[in-house]
Amino acid sequence: MEARVDKWLWAVRVFKTRSIATDAVKKGRVMINDVLVKPSRCVKPGDVVKVKKSPVTYSFRVLQCVQNRLGAKLVPEYMENITPQSELDLLEVVKISGFIDRRKGLGRPTKREGRELALFTSDIWDESNEWDFDDDDDDDDENS
Repeated sequence: MEARVDKWLWAVRVFKTRSIATDAVKKGRVMINDVLVKPSRCVKPGDVVKVKKSPVTYSFRVLQCVQNRLGAKLVPEYMENITPQSELDLLEVVKISGFIDRRKGLGRPTKREGRELALFTSDIWDESNEWDFDDDDDDDDENS
């Protein structure tokens, strides 16, 4: 059994709507077995589907084809998430740094963001205490 890639991505809840899934495929953000595809391309069990959702490229192995949208608990029966850990780590870094470079007009950080920022900056501060901030200018004066 086979299913269209856009319909499969929507059915296994990678995208919220089928039209968003179709647009992503049309824009070249979806590959099957490392080949760019069109929305009408069919997936079959064993295929590896890669989806670019900035900044991460997710990888999924097709276990079964499906035509209708699934409940979230049933998704693991139809696909396996094989995204490399390095990509998932990149997602965490972006989450943490997302509120540091806050765009104007987004308001104050939430309590959670404030705690994460404090933890992040305290880690940096702890590391920076090991630095030696002696002035090198004093050595230049002695040599003159």
